[in-house]
Amino acid sequence: MQKPLILIANDDGAYSKGLATVINMLKPYGDLFVCVPEQGQSGQSQAITFTRTLQVKKLKDEPGLRFYVTDGTPTDSVKLAFNKLLDRKPDFLVSGINHGSNSSISAYYSGTVGAVLEGCFHEIPSIAFSLLTHLEDADFVAAEKYARRLFEWVLSLEDKSDVCLNVNIPYLPENEIKGIKLCRQTIGKWQEEFLEQEVDGEIRYLMTGSFVNFEDGAEDTDEWALKNGYIAVVPLSRDSTNHDKLKKLKDVSIF
Repeated sequence: MQKPLILIANDDGAYSKGLATVINMLKPYGDLFVCVPEQGQSGQSQAITFTRTLQVKKLKDEPGLRFYVTDGTPTDSVKLAFNKLLDRKPDFLVSGINHGSNSSISAYYSGTVGAVLEGCFHEIPSIAFSLLTHLEDADFVAAEKYARRLFEWVLSLEDKSDVCLNVNIPYLPENEIKGIKLCRQTIGKWQEEFLEQEVDGEIRYLMTGSFVNFEDGAEDTDEWALKNGYIAVVPLSRDSTNHDKLKKLKDVSIF
C-alpha cells in the first residue's frame, strides 16, 4: 500500500527547531514532503508573490523525506508544492511547529495559519501547530507529544473532510499542561504602537504593540484555554462569512 503523503509547511524558515521537531514527529506516519521559506516569513498571512520569479532549492532527497526551500512566502511554498513539485495530492498538510502564539486575531496575520488555509482550500486535512515562546532553542518535548496525539486523533476521524485546525500550545512543562480544549477564536485586537527611530538621518518606524482581549472572562475561547494551562484547538473554515449578520441584514436589506 502507498504510504500517506504529508506536506509540511512553516513560516519560521528551514532551520527552525520547530520544523525539525515536526519532521521527527511525523516520520512514522508517512512520506514527508517539506516545502518552506528558506528564511523566516512570519506575519505574511496568505501573501503570494506574482511580481517576480520564485527560486526553489532542494535540500534533501532520501527515502521518506524530500525537503525543498523557496525564497517566497509560506503560501507561495504550499502553492509551488501543489502545482509543480509534488507528483500527487498530499493526504495531510501540517504547518509549524511555530515559535510564538497564533491564537485569537493573530491567526489572521500568521503565515503558519495561512499555509493550512491554503491546504483547506484544496480540501486537504490541515493542522497548524504553534508553541507560545519565541525562544530559538525552546524545549519542544511537550509540544511534540501533544502534536502527535492531535495528529493521531485526526487520523482516526472517519470524516476528515474540512478538517482545518489552529492548535496553540502553552509553553509549560508537560506535567503542568492540563489537557486539550476545543475552543472558539477569541475576539480581540492588537493595539499597535510605532516607535520612531532615526536611521542614517532618516526617520523610520518600528511597529510594536500588545494584545487586547475583548472577552477576558469567556471560558470557551482559545485565549482563556492558554491562560489556564490548556492546549487550544480552534477549527477553522474556508468560509469567512458572518452568517448571523447575513441573516439579520437580509431582514433590512434594500435589495
